[in-house]
Amino acid sequence: MELLPGYCIRHGSSLDRALLVKFMQLTYQEMFPDQDFSHLAQTVEQYFSSQTPLWWVEEHGEKITPPPNHPIACLWMGNAIDQVTGDRHAHIFLLYVEPKHRRRGIATALMRYAEDWAKNRGDRQMGLQVFQSNQAALNLYSGLGYQTQSLWLKKLL
Repeated sequence: MELLPGYCIRHGSSLDRALLVKFMQLTYQEMFPDQDFSHLAQTVEQYFSSQTPLWWVEEHGEKITPPPNHPIACLWMGNAIDQVTGDRHAHIFLLYVEPKHRRRGIATALMRYAEDWAKNRGDRQMGLQVFQSNQAALNLYSGLGYQTQSLWLKKLL
């Protein structure tokens, strides 16, 4: 199915676990290049299921680079419970677009795709976590109408 001109979207499957881990590692390595993110395989093992859909974006057209079936972006959804209302809602575990494909509307199209999916299953809200230092992502989410609901605080001991 076409997501945007030149890009199609397809559903992931349980066979995509290793590729999902790779995309998660790429995401975090951009923000924290000196860290080891091998532990993210445990996150995928624990949370990836038929209840947490995964979508891949691939290029299509006459001049395809990289080769066909090589995803250039992904969106992995999960479920959360609003701690104020008790309502289940969609939660974004991962949104990633390869750097050379950014600023083409892919992330925005994926977010709208996810919002439609969430609405169709009866969710009234969608949530996500983003690093405060990731200004590009903050701009994207703000532009799509997302607002801060809470702050996650930590203290190193």
